[in-house]
Amino acid sequence: MYENIAIMAIFIFLYSVISGGLERTPLNGAIVFAAFGLIFGPIGLGLLNLDMDAEGLSLLAEMTLALVLFTDAANANLRELKHSFHIPQKLLLIGLPLTILLGFLAGVLVFDGLGLLEIAIIATMLAPTDAALGKAVVTNEAVPSNLREGLNVESGLNDGICVPILFIFLALATSVEVQGGTTMLALKLILQAIGIGVVVGVGMTFLGVRLLKQFANKGWVTEVWRQLPVPALAVSSFAVAQWLGGSGFIACFVGGMLFGAIAKQHKPKLLLAAEGTGDTLALITWVVFGSAVVGQSIDSFSWQVVVYALLSLTIVRMLPVFLALTGMNLRTDEKLFMGWFGPRGLASIVFAVIVLNEHLPGSGTISMTVVCTILLSVIAHGLSANPLVAALEKRVKDSTGSAVGGETGDGA
Repeated sequence: MYENIAIMAIFIFLYSVISGGLERTPLNGAIVFAAFGLIFGPIGLGLLNLDMDAEGLSLLAEMTLALVLFTDAANANLRELKHSFHIPQKLLLIGLPLTILLGFLAGVLVFDGLGLLEIAIIATMLAPTDAALGKAVVTNEAVPSNLREGLNVESGLNDGICVPILFIFLALATSVEVQGGTTMLALKLILQAIGIGVVVGVGMTFLGVRLLKQFANKGWVTEVWRQLPVPALAVSSFAVAQWLGGSGFIACFVGGMLFGAIAKQHKPKLLLAAEGTGDTLALITWVVFGSAVVGQSIDSFSWQVVVYALLSLTIVRMLPVFLALTGMNLRTDEKLFMGWFGPRGLASIVFAVIVLNEHLPGSGTISMTVVCTILLSVIAHGLSANPLVAALEKRVKDSTGSAVGGETGDGA
């Protein structure tokens, strides 16, 4: 135990002091964390033995995602979002269903040993994008603000929307009797997940901010304890929504947006500790993923699993996004950029644990597909983030310069 603690603590310290330098390289945090877990884990040097079961990993991923969703939403540019809300709207209402449908069709072609409902489950598990892995892009000001806010809102809401869809497919796959039929179950689960999530997120955040302001004005909130209200608010919003049968992910994202809107002046100071806590939990999650999950799974990857993972990260994601954004005032490279940056991560880990607990006949293939897709996503999106952002920035500057030049020429 002490050996694991010592190795993790030293790694966290070393990464903390060099993180700024690494951010300027293609090696983003998730790659470094997962690689560290893999190298120091059982199939590498064997120095790090993180014995964590599926439920423990799921809880860790949920808490990480709760903090990331809340802080990312709180940092959203609401003024820009008002002008570009149609982008995430189309991504969620058109792109997300198309992604699940195309993922299902790809699974039918690739997997011959899985049932149709099991394939539908895989497609749903890998449809949501990951806010934690996408943070390097949505926080980079070199990316146009409308693209950043679009990707941020999409990743904040799509995992919560996918939860009821996943439960519907699981109910059908496990032959659970559905009162009122599948359509009624679908409506009930979707309304319950979204409705309770929104009410809890708004209610708890509004009450929390009011209390925080009231007692801060009285001087009762000390500098030390000022670091904790936001992480506690994010986690409690998530847990209460889940407890009441709603989506904790939606509660955190909606709550975060409200927090950013009503806590404007003090927002940077209050969010700093929550962002640090979320980043630390993300580090631990990805180290565990590399050591305990990838280390035990990599020998079980079949060619079907790898092929589907590659399709999921490319055609299955990029084509629906491109189609959903057709007719909008976006260049082709911007649509492709948004399609590519749909990383899979924490939400898919949580979904994998839910599915494993159902003991489906094809649960082994399902879990290996999720692990392989996340692993490839960590590598591919991590290595491509900075180069593609730089390329997009150059294209934006070139197109802006051309437009300015064209206007000048016309005026002359």
